[in-house]
Amino acid sequence: LNKENLTKVLFLACGTSYHAALLGKYLIKTWARIPVDAELGSEYRYSHPIVMPGELVVAISQSGETADTLAAVQEAKRQGAKVLAITNVLGSSLSRAATWTLYTHAGPEIGVASTKAFTTQVGLLYLLALAIAKAQEQISIAELQETAAALLKIPTQMEEVLSKEKEIEKVAYEYSERIRGTMYLGRGISYPIALEGALKLKEISYIHAEGYPAGEMKHGPIALIEPKVLSVVVDAGDAVSEKLLGNIQEIEARRGPVIAIAPTRSAAVLKAADVNFAIPDAPALLTPLLAILPLQLFAYHIADHRGTDVDQPRNLAKSVTVE
Repeated sequence: LNKENLTKVLFLACGTSYHAALLGKYLIKTWARIPVDAELGSEYRYSHPIVMPGELVVAISQSGETADTLAAVQEAKRQGAKVLAITNVLGSSLSRAATWTLYTHAGPEIGVASTKAFTTQVGLLYLLALAIAKAQEQISIAELQETAAALLKIPTQMEEVLSKEKEIEKVAYEYSERIRGTMYLGRGISYPIALEGALKLKEISYIHAEGYPAGEMKHGPIALIEPKVLSVVVDAGDAVSEKLLGNIQEIEARRGPVIAIAPTRSAAVLKAADVNFAIPDAPALLTPLLAILPLQLFAYHIADHRGTDVDQPRNLAKSVTVE
C-alpha cells in the first residue's frame, strides 16, 4: 500500500456494493490523496479498460458470486492487476479469484435488499482507506487516532438512531399512499447514501425513486417537483450544508414535500424540512454509517404498509449470477 507500489485504486462492484464503492472512492481520495475510481462491474469489460502499473483493484460483492463483478475481475487480472476482494461469503468465487480477501462477517442476510451487508462493506472501506492513507503518509497519527476513536462510537450512535424506529414508521405510513415518486439528494460523502436510499425504496416498495447529486437538481430533476413527489435530502453536516439548505428552499417553493436526514448540528437543514430524521453528531466523513439507517427503515415501513414482500421483492434475486 505504500507510495512505491500503489499508484491508483479502482473499485469494481454492482448494485448496493457499487454504492459502497462510491463511498470508498470518496474516502480514499480525501484521506490518501491518490487517484481512485469506481466502475460498475457490468460496464468495466466493455469500456476498453486500461490497468496502470501499481493499480489495485478492489472488488466488492456480498455473495462473491456476482457474475458481472467476477468477469470484470478476470479482465483486470488478465491485464496484470492485483485484486483485493471484499465479500461476505467464505470460499466464494470472488475470494478464490482475488489476490487477497477481506471478509465482512455480516452473517447470512436473508432479505434480497442488502442492508447489513452494506454497513459492513462500508465499515471495512473506512479501515482500508485509513490504512492506505497511513501507508501513503497522507494522514497524521493524531488524525488517525481521532478517526478510530470516532468510529468506535458509531455502534452506540447507531443504536440511538434505531431507537427512533417508531417515529420513522409513522412518517413512512403518512407518505406511503401520498407519493408517486421520490428524489433522494446528497452532496459529497452523502451522494452515495442518497443513491442507496433510493435503491432500497424502489426495490421493496415499487415506488419510483431516483438518487441524484443535489448540485444537479437544477439541470433537469427540478422539473419533477410537485406535491406528490417527495424529496429526501441527506446532509453530512459539512461545508456543503448551506447549499443543501438552498436545495430544500427551492423544492418547498415549488410545493414539494421534504424529509431531511442530518446530524443535530445541521439545525438549519433539519428545521427547513417538513419532516426530519436527526442523527447523532459525528465527523462528517463518518455520517454515512448513521444516515443510511433511517433510509433503510423508511423504505421498509413504506413497503410493509403497502403490503409488498420486503424479503423477496418481485423480479429480484439475492445473488445475480448471470449477466
